[in-house]
Amino acid sequence: MTGTSVEHVTPVAPRRRPAGDPVKALLHRHRVLCERAVDPLEIAAGLEAHGITDRTAARFRHRDVFSLAEELYARTPRGDAPPTPPDAVAGSPVVLRGFGCSLLPGALALGTTAAGVPWAGPLSAVAAVAVLVWPGRTAGGRFPGLIHLLAAAAVGWAVHRHGPALGVALAVAAAPGYLIGAGFAARARRRLAGSRALEDFAAGIRPLLAAAVTAFVAAAAGAAALAGTPLAEALPLAVLLFLTRLLLGHGAHRVPVAGALALALVPIPAVQCAAAAGLLVHAFRALTRASAHARP
Repeated sequence: MTGTSVEHVTPVAPRRRPAGDPVKALLHRHRVLCERAVDPLEIAAGLEAHGITDRTAARFRHRDVFSLAEELYARTPRGDAPPTPPDAVAGSPVVLRGFGCSLLPGALALGTTAAGVPWAGPLSAVAAVAVLVWPGRTAGGRFPGLIHLLAAAAVGWAVHRHGPALGVALAVAAAPGYLIGAGFAARARRRLAGSRALEDFAAGIRPLLAAAVTAFVAAAAGAAALAGTPLAEALPLAVLLFLTRLLLGHGAHRVPVAGALALALVPIPAVQCAAAAGLLVHAFRALTRASAHARP
């Protein structure tokens, strides 16, 4: 009997591909951010700006965004590390120069007013806007000068309605506003360095921001008393300009700022107070993010 030989072939199981490296994929996706960062904090702030939270970091087997950023920083190939830009800490030459420049508008406004110069009001308005609004790393987008034009229009219109004393008060408030803003930025940066979670950083930065706004309100009230202008006219606009400077200086989006400044053009005190209050709420949302305090 002739048999047929049947060869038994063992099926070959398909090769299982090794699980991918999710951190490597994230590093590739944010390669430019990781290569330009001067420390892991810059990466943590950038990741947060891209919507990565502590909960998201758990999918990469990390307890928080800061831990994930440290691994990304360590795994990023670099040549010569870029020099670390100096922080704007209190007493640094950068802050001292800025504070010296911020004293000039107040001195100029007080001098021209005392001398009876007829264009003291417009000059004070321009000086106040230049110091309180101009500095900072503004966010990208179209019409970069729109904020400055709106601020100048709001201050000029208010000085036209209420007199040159208001412009003097705003110009005098520029110096403490600059110093308070620099102090807030430096303390926020130190808080960022000591934080281990985004929620922890936000909870710690809120009282710092509240203290900065309170200190500026007190300084602006003193400037208004020195210039002889009512607090109801000076404080809402001064706070609006101070918050504008803080938000622009920390790269916040310009649309809410432009909206608040546009409302300030309405010659109704309640509307101006509402504009300042609305921008304050926006500041507490924007400036409590780690990404707002990354190095420019």
